[in-house]
Amino acid sequence: MQLLRKLGFPISLIYALVVYLRNYLYDLGLLPSKAFGTKTICVGNLSVGGTGKTPMIEFFVANAKEQGRIAVLSRGYGRKSKGYLLAKPGIGVEDLGDEPFQIYKKFPKAFVAVDADRQNGISILEETVGPDIILLDDAFQHRKVRCNQYVLLTSYSNLYVDDWYLPSGNLRDSKREAKRANIIVVTKCPSNLSEAEQQRIRKKLNPGPSQRVVFSFLEYETTLKGSSGEIDLAELKNRKVTLVTGIANPKQLLSFLSSQEIEFEHLAYPDHHFFTEKEIALFNTKEMVLTTEKDYVRLEGKIKDLHYIGIRHKFMNGGEKVLLNLMGESIKAP
Repeated sequence: MQLLRKLGFPISLIYALVVYLRNYLYDLGLLPSKAFGTKTICVGNLSVGGTGKTPMIEFFVANAKEQGRIAVLSRGYGRKSKGYLLAKPGIGVEDLGDEPFQIYKKFPKAFVAVDADRQNGISILEETVGPDIILLDDAFQHRKVRCNQYVLLTSYSNLYVDDWYLPSGNLRDSKREAKRANIIVVTKCPSNLSEAEQQRIRKKLNPGPSQRVVFSFLEYETTLKGSSGEIDLAELKNRKVTLVTGIANPKQLLSFLSSQEIEFEHLAYPDHHFFTEKEIALFNTKEMVLTTEKDYVRLEGKIKDLHYIGIRHKFMNGGEKVLLNLMGESIKAP
């Protein structure tokens, strides 16, 4: 894999040039970008791979009770439907995609929609729903929409400033575009990250005068939900556990389960993987299957003993207040 990435370096130079020119044309106004009447917050990253976008969207939705009617607009990666679609009772995970469906299941009062054309999706939401605020999921690189606020996520173990462009690295957008972010969130940090280390990272990111940098770590829930009700994580110590993941980077989950002295076999699949009948048949030969919440929505009802472990962002040094203030400011902005 590393050899292939090295061989792809010339391609990455061409990719970097194309990305730079595209953003330059948007900056000059030669490529059109549209602002909308509804206040919009973009949550995204500059790289491929998991930086915790879905838990961040859920954080905003969970704390939006006093902010009015909130909508989430996503591309709906991996879905089998086309065009604009608004979540409603009876809709399936294959229609919305796993992450939007997860958000809809957890927050049924939120308006969750999918559309690869973000301009079209926002326009329809404004006409049919009239939300007070729209969260754009994974849209940092979608320059066709000018958002009111931008939240940029970058993983502690792979900061965008240390990365390189596809296919040699994981960057899908220019590092320079970080300047558009109002808040940069360093995610998946060690829970005991020192203030000295935080300062070192801030210096490395070199934020602008108006930019804020906050730090978060992933907190895993110790109550597992699933097909046979709720069980405590500690109960897994006495069971034969098969961990099934279809996410970008399961390393942190593997480390957490090992730290809890849980023995398990790990069956890893690509991100957003829709499981085949043969794979599901294999899972049903296992004593107990543990998975992520995103994978659970694709496997629910198909495996006899299936549970998932939930996650959420926990912020250091009052970072949650910085993010919630951003949401409030977006609502109040003229």
